[in-house]
Amino acid sequence: MFGFFNKKIFNSGYLPLYEGHEIFFQEIGNPKGEVVLSFHGGPGGRSKVSHAEYYNLKKQRIILFDQRGSGKSKATDIINLNDTKRLIKDAKRLLEYLGINEPISVGGGSWGSTLALLFAIKYPKLVKNLYLSSVFLARREDMEWMLRDSGLFYPDLLEEIKNQSDGENPYTHYAKLIFSDDLGSIQKAIKYMVHYEYQMGKTNPKFEEVRIDNDTINSSRIYLYYAANLYFMEQNEILKNIDTIKDIPTLIVHNRLDMCCPLKGAWELYRAMNNAKIEIIDDIGHGGKKLKQAFRKHF
Repeated sequence: MFGFFNKKIFNSGYLPLYEGHEIFFQEIGNPKGEVVLSFHGGPGGRSKVSHAEYYNLKKQRIILFDQRGSGKSKATDIINLNDTKRLIKDAKRLLEYLGINEPISVGGGSWGSTLALLFAIKYPKLVKNLYLSSVFLARREDMEWMLRDSGLFYPDLLEEIKNQSDGENPYTHYAKLIFSDDLGSIQKAIKYMVHYEYQMGKTNPKFEEVRIDNDTINSSRIYLYYAANLYFMEQNEILKNIDTIKDIPTLIVHNRLDMCCPLKGAWELYRAMNNAKIEIIDDIGHGGKKLKQAFRKHF
């Protein structure tokens, strides 16, 4: 019975309008438990109740929220005043809105792990634990993996992406297409650049025509906007500032054969910290059931 109720959202709403954005949030788990602020992936993703299931909902209070322009968050222009530093600021505003002043745990997977780390670097005294999965450090070499090194395994798909790019950097080219008014151009950007990461890890990958709706278009626009702008981060920003957070107790869980975010980045983060533990899962893909189960057992 209690497990059932712990899976129910006990609080939700919007932060007051700020810089043209209203940020949607929801809370799930134990209202009196350990506070965990969870960043979702993307950019352009959304928070889901299933993200809270990585944790122990009987013991933890999970705060989920949709980043600017994403999910249920509201904006007249989804990319106006939308950058990484502002996402971190929104997270801090959310804690203040909820009256949370004591140090908390911060978590996230993929792009969510990027933001969790950046939040800790910005507000180290507010973070007592880091819970990270499928780590993405958003460095130039991580982008080069997508546009160059992934060709070791998917040369056919990568060649097709580049052949459609008119000689431009694919992120730049497809970002132009996704913001056009032409539906065919939008579909092309989603089919090739956005959905490439969904093919990585598959043994039978292929680009297929996609049915799109407004949510898909908005999500894809935010993703390509961030990628084309190098995620609004300095080169190797996280590891360059690792001294700020290297003593924070940190959990890292990562699939051995994550073809979207290779294990190397998670390992380098682990080696740079003083108080981290890493669990490498014998699985392929960017997430999955085995990773979630391994992550959850730590709580």
